[in-house]
Amino acid sequence: MAAEHGLDARAIEAALAGARVLPRVLEAMQRPAEAKPWRDYRPIFLTEQRIAGGVEFWQTHAPLLERARAQFGVPERIVVAIIGVETYYGSRAGSIRVLDALATLGFRYTRRASFFRRELGHFLALGAAEKLDIGAIEGSYAGAMGIPQFIPSSYRAYAVDFDGDGQRDLVGSVADAIGSVAAYLSRHGWVRDGAVAVPATVSGDAAGALAAKGLEPQTSIAAFARAGVEPTLRVAGDADAALVELEGAQGLEYWLGFRNFYVVTRYNRSPLYAMAVHQLADAIEARRRGAGR
Repeated sequence: MAAEHGLDARAIEAALAGARVLPRVLEAMQRPAEAKPWRDYRPIFLTEQRIAGGVEFWQTHAPLLERARAQFGVPERIVVAIIGVETYYGSRAGSIRVLDALATLGFRYTRRASFFRRELGHFLALGAAEKLDIGAIEGSYAGAMGIPQFIPSSYRAYAVDFDGDGQRDLVGSVADAIGSVAAYLSRHGWVRDGAVAVPATVSGDAAGALAAKGLEPQTSIAAFARAGVEPTLRVAGDADAALVELEGAQGLEYWLGFRNFYVVTRYNRSPLYAMAVHQLADAIEARRRGAGR
């Protein structure tokens, strides 16, 4: 870590000497919410309280959200929904020391230990660069931190100083959080004014193979139509999409996910996460429009 990030080895040893192994972190890794079927995952995030909270957050921070849309091309509803899903608009940013979470996972979680050790290195480098008290920062059991829950490598690579105070502060600055979410999505290929996902109907037996191709769009709407997959809303026939299959309350649901749906999965690789963001974003925008802004 000292060689990779230009840090003092003694400072690293001192930081690690203060880290604790937390069994509850290892336990939490065995039961992620994304392991649930969509019928159980959706009700966690599509709630009256979260929709109302999103409208309030949007109203409170409208100028920042508008500026982020103008600069990065990401609509307000998506930024609001991601922050809503991640931390309930900043109110639930985690209560586990990030140092402890990353040290526990980096040295005790065999399946992905190398990944979390790298994140631990990024966290120490982040603390040095941004003058952060790494022993005081709290976050999720997986080491994500701040209002938008960035892991350390993402914090270092994509966070922006959106309030102009000279520091990228995702823990205490709502402005930096809003700008950083929009910047992250933009850097990963967000298409300005592009669609996210539309429901689809399926006939024939090609759906399983098409869904198995993954989340990155690589099949045109016209090709889907020839295979018996039809969007329920009008979209351009030459647009590329991916077929998303979800276990809904009434059986299998099919959606066509476009480039922007895929971009949201760069924030969290689960299609359930991306669909929750998409549906929460639409619900918040509809509520806000109905309330007359």
